[in-house]
Amino acid sequence: MQYNITCETLNIWNIGSVSRSYIRVLHAVPDAPNVDVYADDQLIAKDLAFGKYTDYIPVPEWNYDIAVYATGTKTNPVLENMLMVRPDTIQTVAAVGTLNTIGLLAIPDRTAGNAPGKSMVRFSHLSPNAPAVDITLPDGTILFRNVSFKQLTNYLTVNLMSYTLQVRPTGTSTVVLTVPNVNLKPGMVYTIYAIGLVGKEPELSALLVMDGMNQ
Repeated sequence: MQYNITCETLNIWNIGSVSRSYIRVLHAVPDAPNVDVYADDQLIAKDLAFGKYTDYIPVPEWNYDIAVYATGTKTNPVLENMLMVRPDTIQTVAAVGTLNTIGLLAIPDRTAGNAPGKSMVRFSHLSPNAPAVDITLPDGTILFRNVSFKQLTNYLTVNLMSYTLQVRPTGTSTVVLTVPNVNLKPGMVYTIYAIGLVGKEPELSALLVMDGMNQ
């Protein structure tokens, strides 16, 4: 289990009274090097390694040109795409796939839970060579069913306890990944990202990330 380990994040916008939104950047491309990330030619994340993500960055509403370069370079981006940031939104911007199929995935995040004394959790499948999966409890109870690469589930409201989660190819009892000791805080919202590769390095793993500005 990996938890929130941030890279150097650069806040370069003086947004003043402008409507404020937030983005963070997640590196989920298993065969890509550490990267620097630019928005409209402004450096927003430096030396971001696979499986790491930034803190949330306040940004104005805008349609940004997002460019991703191998760290320390500024030519031949490994990824370049447009990202629309609408007012008063929070999102995780993930580089996904492999170097041959790399793309940008914008994931809307929730700020807080809606049930007192409980948490909310969802699942995002970002392993480029893994099949569609079910997320289950050890007794086989299915929490999230048939989630394919780049798909994102809805948030599920859950009781506060220590969970062990299992990842299984959809419709099978084969466990390809066990995620123990998932402890959630009351009122908080989380995403569990499946990253890495099945049968290759870096191996399949889970990244538990707290969403929203109340973290």
